[in-house]
Amino acid sequence: MRYKITDKQLDDVIFLYLDNQDFIRINMNNSIYFVNSEGDTESLIRFTKNDGKCVIYVGLIAEVASFFSLQGYDAREAIGRWVGDRENVNIDHCVWIDNQNSVWLKIPNK
Repeated sequence: MRYKITDKQLDDVIFLYLDNQDFIRINMNNSIYFVNSEGDTESLIRFTKNDGKCVIYVGLIAEVASFFSLQGYDAREAIGRWVGDRENVNIDHCVWIDNQNSVWLKIPNK
């Protein structure tokens, strides 16, 4: 059986999925880092406030894409919309990073 759902309905389900990940948000150096647990040195998502850029670890994109049967691009954009919605900010563009140790996802020392 096939079901037709709207983009808004799909976003709602993806947003709920991401909300249930219980990301910890770290506000630092004009960026918001989304990490799995306290003490993590790399984030899964980083939003930079000054340019509206959302950098997402490809592993998270692949997880969302696989779970919801989406293309990577669509998963990446949905994650970006979730960040924008939850942080009440405008996301200018989203990019993926395939190395979680990338300087873009590293959390600076406090």
